Amino acid sequence: MNLGQPIGSVIQGSLSQGLEVRLHPDVSVEDIRVGKFLVVHGARSRFFCMLTDVALATASSRILANPPEPANTFLQEVLAGSGIFGTINLTPMLMFTPELERSPQVRRKNSKLKSQNATLASLEAQSSSSIELQPVKTIPSHFSQVMDATERDFRVVFGWEDDPHRRNFAIGQPIDMDVPVCIDLDRFVERSNGVFGKSGTGKSFLTRLLLSGIIRKRAAVNLIFDMHSEYGWEAAQEGKRFSTVKGLRQLFPGQVQIYTLDPESTRRRGVRDAQELYMSYDQIDVEDLMLVRGELNLSEASLENAVILRNEFGKSWITRLLSMSNSEIQEFCETRMGNKSSIMALQRKLTRLDELKYIRSACPHNYVGQILDSLEAGKHVVVEFGSQANLLSYMLATNIIARRIHQAYVRKAEHFLQTKNPSDRPHHLVITIEEAHRFLDPASVRQTIFGTIAREMRKYFVTLLVVDQRPSGIDNEVMSQIGTRITALLNDDKDIDAIFTGVSGSQSLRSVLAKLDSKQQALILGHAVPMPVVIRTRPYDETFYAEIGDVAWEDMPTPTVFKAAEAAKADLGL
Repeated sequence: MNLGQPIGSVIQGSLSQGLEVRLHPDVSVEDIRVGKFLVVHGARSRFFCMLTDVALATASSRILANPPEPANTFLQEVLAGSGIFGTINLTPMLMFTPELERSPQVRRKNSKLKSQNATLASLEAQSSSSIELQPVKTIPSHFSQVMDATERDFRVVFGWEDDPHRRNFAIGQPIDMDVPVCIDLDRFVERSNGVFGKSGTGKSFLTRLLLSGIIRKRAAVNLIFDMHSEYGWEAAQEGKRFSTVKGLRQLFPGQVQIYTLDPESTRRRGVRDAQELYMSYDQIDVEDLMLVRGELNLSEASLENAVILRNEFGKSWITRLLSMSNSEIQEFCETRMGNKSSIMALQRKLTRLDELKYIRSACPHNYVGQILDSLEAGKHVVVEFGSQANLLSYMLATNIIARRIHQAYVRKAEHFLQTKNPSDRPHHLVITIEEAHRFLDPASVRQTIFGTIAREMRKYFVTLLVVDQRPSGIDNEVMSQIGTRITALLNDDKDIDAIFTGVSGSQSLRSVLAKLDSKQQALILGHAVPMPVVIRTRPYDETFYAEIGDVAWEDMPTPTVFKAAEAAKADLGL
């Protein structure tokens, strides 16, 4: 294919089903890739389209009935482009109509050719930021020419990273060009978002890229629940040869703070200046136990009796329960109408919490409050789990911390709405969780604070970044609230269907998603991009470190020491 030359002509189509394009004779179908970004030059408008399917066609059924012999290359060349040809299907996503062509008087005077030339000249004359892209409400006329997208087209649609008027971040490049594709981080953090893909497709690297962009562009503050210790400090890179990539604390040493629920594991990995994090029984509520009822094998009766205990003893109900003897349980049940066998089963199963390294019977220091102080100061917080990365530990700790963050942000948002003082406006917060379907499945979404955040917390300046390999396990209502979806390869039909929950006209995109490469490719659609696009993800390597302003650890300023945390550890004898 010759760059700058048309690759085909529109021969038929509809607004609902998309466009069918016949390829020109000099264009081979083998050079065409699903997910490609193309531009249709209509009589008065440009249509920005995604290529969704490739097919072979013939001018006569007789050719199919009597095809040329494989050795007869002469006949094959004679038929190519006339008797046999390739077709592609395009889905128009956006359109642009210059002001010059919106005037009825001009439309009556101009011929089709002049009109098209005026469109191109007008597009080239305007700056990318001043062009108004519109939803597609019509289609181009017959025989409109289809062109490869140019760098100019990508700048028009996706902007550029150095745009002074927007917080754009280059997330990758088109599959066949070396042009940055940017997402608008201000729009990205406005809503909850998702990174999806089956195991081994690079979800962690995509998430690390996004978090780096948010930190670099100061779009929000981050609270990252790092289940597998991949984001805070260096992590292993997949591949035949062992190598590591830098974590966020190493890239942004003055802006990222690591908290750890397993200090020994964190020290073994060579992490510097991580703050230890502990929780006490009085911070665990019945709602937290509802989330981990499967891991603790708790029955409905046990949870109902937990409510009775909480109403009687308040925050200290777990401590009281674990210290109660059989006779005390019997006496409690007689006076408070509890069920002895259910309470004894609850007592027995809650002893498993003693196995969690970060649980204490009492904590003199408010560690969650310390995390809040870091977030208020504009710091980005990574909570590492180390060896405590089992589902019980991860789900319990994240729910406890996020619930208190939620309560604090609700108070801050209400205060801001009352005062309307810009200085009272909370920092926008993005909470990153892995294994999101464990928190947001239909059975648990009503009990977890993450379900509340996904549905309601945009108005309180808090949104989610969910990372998951099973989007079909997430509640449909929550999926419909996901603003931007960055999806690597998925094979399961249920997972593919879940990605397009609440997305209109998604049928043509399903084949695009199913044809992604297993590494370093993703489909982006939603609130942060003007139109769906398939990208090669930006490499997370030494070049990227330099581009975002990496600072060598030895050159970083000395971090602030949390005196309160050190005092608390001394009180605990740690």
